[in-house]
Amino acid sequence: MPIASLFRSSMLCRRGFGQLAVGAVAACVGGVGTARAQGTTPVRFALDRRFDALTAPFLAAQDKGYFGTEGLDVVIEPGNGARAMLQRLASGAQDAGFGDINALIRFRDENPSSDLKAVMIVHDRPGYALIGRKSRGITTAPTSLEGRKLGTASIDASFAQWPLFKNLNKIDDSKIRIETIGLPVREPMLASGEIDALFAFGPSTAVSLKARGVPGDDIVLMEMAEHGLVLYGSAVIVSGKLLASKPDAVRGLVRAVMRGIRDVAVNPGAGAQFVLRRNESAQADVERDKLAAVIERNVLTPYVRAHGLGGIDRERWTQALGQLALAGAFRDKARAGDAFTDAYLPPASERMF
Repeated sequence: MPIASLFRSSMLCRRGFGQLAVGAVAACVGGVGTARAQGTTPVRFALDRRFDALTAPFLAAQDKGYFGTEGLDVVIEPGNGARAMLQRLASGAQDAGFGDINALIRFRDENPSSDLKAVMIVHDRPGYALIGRKSRGITTAPTSLEGRKLGTASIDASFAQWPLFKNLNKIDDSKIRIETIGLPVREPMLASGEIDALFAFGPSTAVSLKARGVPGDDIVLMEMAEHGLVLYGSAVIVSGKLLASKPDAVRGLVRAVMRGIRDVAVNPGAGAQFVLRRNESAQADVERDKLAAVIERNVLTPYVRAHGLGGIDRERWTQALGQLALAGAFRDKARAGDAFTDAYLPPASERMF
């Protein structure tokens, strides 16, 4: 995707949520008197990443008292990758979290006793991507990666889908050099030309690169969803213990997160402020633009606008499981595929944007 189009989409995202305004205003008014309210049900909520734009909906729900309104006392903790987040939930260290649903599918298959389930899809369109530079020979064609040097963090969710992506797009990876590098240095290394492309969450990383001084017309965003992948992205995931013992708390958690998403969708600038309160290295304008891009491209997709946020299309889900099986056979595909339930979602009429 041409990066200039992404930045135009970000601007349109910030301007184009008039249809959300009524619900958002109601949500804001409802949260004013309860911003400091503490609920009676404690929920330890684990993220798969540090505090950044992608986590803003959860931070909004916390700071504006939406969790408290639902009778929940939620503590949100940052993390370091989807796998680590799932392990924290499985061990009982946390009760719920936000992370990659395809990592959850694999985790359930590898851990037959695991009872973790996703209860709400947040990223209907996954952010899996490779981001490269035109000046380094990268184009929107996946085969342009051949002969190049790519950088990735070992925990990156996009890199986890590389086996599937390269097979779907007939990429000869023997012609590619992939270097494992730390998360903090990926973007600087691409900006300095030490690598030709990197694996990352596409829309937000493209914004970050532009903020680092990389010209927008030199940034190439190769989103895997545009090249054959039908997978879903990140979701709210809950432990089996919480599902069994406090089903109403799970429903309240989902409602509060939904309100947080509505708020930051209407006002990404305000959403960025929730991040800045917890991340001193974050920049307001960068987090605002990242959030706007992610809301536009990954959250409020055409499917979500037509059917409501949080659920799945069963036919697409089946196709996604089939694609995952191409990258590695399941031990028990049925159990792995039973990773999502819509039983805790509000009615579709309440999930429309």
